[in-house]
Amino acid sequence: MKILVIGTGAREHAIVRGLSADPEVDAVVAAPGNPGMALVADCRPLPAGLLDGAGVADLAAEVGADLVVVGPEAPLVAGVADVVRERGILCFGPSADAARLEGSKAFAKDVMAAADVPTARSYVCATLDEVTNALDATGAPYVVKDDGLAAGKGVVVTDDIDAAIEHAQACLDAGSSLVVEEFLDGPEVSVFCITDGTTVVPLAPAQDFKRVADDDEGPNTGGMGAYSPLEWLPEGFVDDVVRRVAQPTVHELRGRGTPFTGVLYVGLALTSRGPRVVEFNARFGDPETQVVLARLKTPLGGLLHAAARGALVDHPPLAWRPDTAVTVVVASEGYPVAPRSGDPISGLEQVTDADVLHAGTATDEAGVLVSNGGRVLSVVALGEDLAQARERAYAAVDRIELRGSHHRRDIALKAERGEVTV
Repeated sequence: MKILVIGTGAREHAIVRGLSADPEVDAVVAAPGNPGMALVADCRPLPAGLLDGAGVADLAAEVGADLVVVGPEAPLVAGVADVVRERGILCFGPSADAARLEGSKAFAKDVMAAADVPTARSYVCATLDEVTNALDATGAPYVVKDDGLAAGKGVVVTDDIDAAIEHAQACLDAGSSLVVEEFLDGPEVSVFCITDGTTVVPLAPAQDFKRVADDDEGPNTGGMGAYSPLEWLPEGFVDDVVRRVAQPTVHELRGRGTPFTGVLYVGLALTSRGPRVVEFNARFGDPETQVVLARLKTPLGGLLHAAARGALVDHPPLAWRPDTAVTVVVASEGYPVAPRSGDPISGLEQVTDADVLHAGTATDEAGVLVSNGGRVLSVVALGEDLAQARERAYAAVDRIELRGSHHRRDIALKAERGEVTV
């Protein structure tokens, strides 16, 4: 197979690496890719950008792609997968209608209600009066979510009523409706479910860290690190998620005439009343993908190809490495509020016991690797246990030099200490 991967981040770099390791994959093309992906794939430009479905389909035809994998959410919501399929090319990623599960939180809540999926009590608000009434009904901590795509940063969780109202007003001023929902206590878990619209195949769970600073302080980000597996999860947890959440949701969407093909990302909170869905995403999560795919032994290309052609029911059971994986995100100065770009990155050649996946990187006119975004690198390490994986990941991070960069020092620390409980 020849596979075209669409995207620029560390998630796509992880996908490209996974596909490149599949003996059935002859070549991987990344568009537009990044300097890290260019080391293992043929990077091609997308002159009109990631949302240009015709441009993506043209490139897929030009390179003779047997499969297109769309990484980020924005092109999925924009219907890029639809255009690719209309050209007769297999695509891993949901249609625009199905991707509304991520593109609209209100739509996701409607689907969950119809499928009887356990989730937080919520209110869709279009006016400030509706917001204040909803905040009064839920009480603190207040959870206010932009209804549309916000790159993981459209959610405010706060005990400050004024901060909650300020975020709601900003959403309304931007012309967006929003969702106010009750706060869900307990640890959060991410479960990726590969589906062809009928069959659901879950991947190993992971846990990510959304706040920018240690001890979950500071604003939300796109994610500052993750680890897998989660030894503290109760037995049968993943099977329960498939039975109570993923399969009913996939069934509901098929019944609506919008079958979901791709990754159904299920974000859950393990509350005192049982698991509750925090959010759905329509693609692999970042940075969880980096640790999940690092542990997957099953060839990735064959798995995604089976999903795209509706043949998951015949796919053999997945195989996993026994290792533990930890990823730590190196972010640029000012992230997530006002990230710097253009600073030189060095020290990558000194990293030996970890993989460095590129996210916000570029090369300048002199060919020097520089930062080009908020989350710059994702350092992934494997170990026999969490302690070894964390030690290797942080030793690698410490060898990387990027002016003003920052990262969390506590990724998976509580799990290593046995302090995560359900």
